[in-house]
Amino acid sequence: MSPRAVISGAGIAGPALADQLTARGWRTTVIERYPQRRDEGQNVDIRGAAREVVRRMGIEGEVRRANTGEVGTRFVTAAGTAAASFPVGAPGGPDGPTAELEILRGELSRILVERTQGQTDYRFGTQITDVTDHGSHVTTVLDDGSVLDSDVLIVAEGLRSRSRRFVSSVEVTDLGMYFAYATIPRSDSDDQWWNWQHVTRSRGVHLRPDNLGSTRAILTFISDVRGIEDLDPGDQITILRKTFADAGGAAPRILRELEAGAPMYFSVAGQIHVPSWSNGRIGLLGDCAFCNATFGGAGTSLALIGAYILAGELAATSDHAAALGRYQHRMQPFAASAPVVRPTVLRIANPRSRIGIATLHGLARTAASPAAKVLASVASRAAGGAGQRVTLPDYPVA
Repeated sequence: MSPRAVISGAGIAGPALADQLTARGWRTTVIERYPQRRDEGQNVDIRGAAREVVRRMGIEGEVRRANTGEVGTRFVTAAGTAAASFPVGAPGGPDGPTAELEILRGELSRILVERTQGQTDYRFGTQITDVTDHGSHVTTVLDDGSVLDSDVLIVAEGLRSRSRRFVSSVEVTDLGMYFAYATIPRSDSDDQWWNWQHVTRSRGVHLRPDNLGSTRAILTFISDVRGIEDLDPGDQITILRKTFADAGGAAPRILRELEAGAPMYFSVAGQIHVPSWSNGRIGLLGDCAFCNATFGGAGTSLALIGAYILAGELAATSDHAAALGRYQHRMQPFAASAPVVRPTVLRIANPRSRIGIATLHGLARTAASPAAKVLASVASRAAGGAGQRVTLPDYPVA
């Protein structure tokens, strides 16, 4: 009988892994605690070796057709005038702040889930309660009473995974930068740029285009207060209203839409570095194993690369525990290729003072300056080249 994988997480990494395993003759079951596929999510980038992965998966055409249409990144003032612009295709190319392949997370998830639905058993509204690794197979118990036996269990959840405990007890490191993502009605004044307004006290106001007729807005701020992401949405909106009361620019519009009920996702940037990505026949994939920072679309490229490598290694041998170890060995150089995101880098990209903002914008306008290139690409450095300097292994499909 064909080998079987149980995969926890129906975001990007899980369906991508299911696709690559089924293409190699595996049976796959994907479980997801949300009751349906999640459509929400902002722009994510497909960079470096991940572009080759989507080509090998055969979905490059669909990804390009679902592109957000973003033409570049622009630093703007509160009045909306451009302080510095970085178009796609400028020096530094498609891997600048705006990637050549820029897609909504929800759209990429849709492409992957629709592609695999006929071959993969999706079980939405369920989550893992217990796991037993018998050495020869893994038994996974779900909260609906289901019991699944499989050759491997892969946890492909997010940074704050509940199931990572079956492999590691490493804690998430919070970076103190909060993000409120919102989907708001498109205005006639909205264009195809990622417009980034710097505001004093390390605040940011962002507007980005999408391909669905709406605008993606982001409010960001750095704070020493912890736990805001755990508050209920009403309290979070109250904090946002107070934090951005004097911000000007697009901030009042975004706040009005949030108070009117615009969809919002609130998170805090964090990192995790798990020493071992597997324990016996249980493995970790994506942000729950190697998350450098939860913004900038970095996790998307690494999730796609990781899914491709993990499927290739699992399909290459019947020793699946050993395959999980080889997957980590082959994947680590890709994860390491993303520049380290530190609190100091976040402070540089989000100055506290008017002088700091003016300095940042001035350097950014000096396109030939090495400092400008660093500052202009801070938003994309979390994603880095995602394996741009590492050779992607070849795993032919029989």
